[in-house]
Amino acid sequence: MESDIRNRSSNTVDPMRLLIACCLAPAVLAMAIAARPPGGQAARLNMVVVFIDDMGWGDFSCFGNQEAKTPNIDQMAADGIAFEQFYVNSPICSPSRVAISTGTYPQRWNITSFLMTRRANKQRGMADWLDPGAPMVARSLQRAGYATGHFGKWHMGGQHDVANAPAIREYGFDESLSNFEGMGPKLLPLITRKDGTVGRIYPWQHLGPFTWMQRSNITTGFIDAAIPFMEKAKKDGKPFYLNLWPDDVHGPFWPSLARLKQARNSRELYLAVLEELDAQLAKLFDHIKNDVELRGNTIILICSDNGPSRGAGSVGRFKGYKSHLYEGGIRSPLIVWPPGLMPPDRRGTRNTDSVFSAMDLVPSLLALAGVTGEKTPNTMAKMSPKRSLDDPNARVSNRSSSVARPIARAFTDFKTSPTWPCVTANGSCYVTTMVVFRNCTIFQSIPANRKT
Repeated sequence: MESDIRNRSSNTVDPMRLLIACCLAPAVLAMAIAARPPGGQAARLNMVVVFIDDMGWGDFSCFGNQEAKTPNIDQMAADGIAFEQFYVNSPICSPSRVAISTGTYPQRWNITSFLMTRRANKQRGMADWLDPGAPMVARSLQRAGYATGHFGKWHMGGQHDVANAPAIREYGFDESLSNFEGMGPKLLPLITRKDGTVGRIYPWQHLGPFTWMQRSNITTGFIDAAIPFMEKAKKDGKPFYLNLWPDDVHGPFWPSLARLKQARNSRELYLAVLEELDAQLAKLFDHIKNDVELRGNTIILICSDNGPSRGAGSVGRFKGYKSHLYEGGIRSPLIVWPPGLMPPDRRGTRNTDSVFSAMDLVPSLLALAGVTGEKTPNTMAKMSPKRSLDDPNARVSNRSSSVARPIARAFTDFKTSPTWPCVTANGSCYVTTMVVFRNCTIFQSIPANRKT
């Protein structure tokens, strides 16, 4: 990897950026370094995380869906890179959201399933909300001068009868707009039935100011709030970190009235909502693409928080659904769109080799932002250095399920490396439990990826 980077640019390789290349897809992040002009001082990156609720690995048409079309998301993949071996850290929403927000195991914060009423949380031995003292990628970026905003589903505290949870802003966000599962301003969903009558899905009209909006268009509502947030950050001369977390494809599925009347079953309702979600996301994507300042200096990540409900979304060739620890429950599509940071000949490629998880995004994004001095939580699993990394019997635990996974199977591309600098001074070798090395530098390039 190092030689590949040096061949592309005369810059001295920054060890921190090499660390990024270990964590978040070597293929795209090494290219990001290479694409920087020699000696140039680039503006700080803007970051957008589109974290879709309950969507399957095979739901995007660029990931094989033949029953629905997602042209706007497909175009992001065509302009960026798609990753096929990305995992989230839980097959259910609340803990998955904790992991991608904190970079730590959600169990550490006593959130092991979806948050609900106080009674239901207590029965399951869970906290009522995420501890506001938890490390948050948003807070770290806010301290570093970023404008930070959360728009969409939260579900890390402030739902049902939990009326005293911390506000979303207490977790490091300058602005927030959520649905019923979060504290602070909200958009609450209305539904239009086939007979034309209007109703409400959720009865909760508390826990902060709210505005009613048709569920079939609610992602547009979040985007309409996110765009002024981005413009304000630009006017103030600040980079921004933006969460856009839609919940359209979480049941119950309520597409527009025309599509609702056409649907005959849960699957068709889901596909209608999926296509309308894609159409709504175009407004966000186009705003960034059409702005010369944002287009070349913004990275967008698109993925899902867990697998789909059975009978609704698609997991492609895999087994399992939401709440399952099979691949279908925890494996997510990931699209990374950084066209201003990668050579044109690498756009539209697919990475089928890199294995990493949502927890690995946090230190990677902080490093991309040039944030230093923030303590990254230790999420490593110890492995004896006496076991060879080429040993097919060497195993570590899967983060989400504690299911053993062979190391060598995931790292066949790296096993010829002459040195493996992950052994610490005390002789221990630390490996993340999704078989992704975070505290080491790998000096070997990923093989060329195939075209989409």
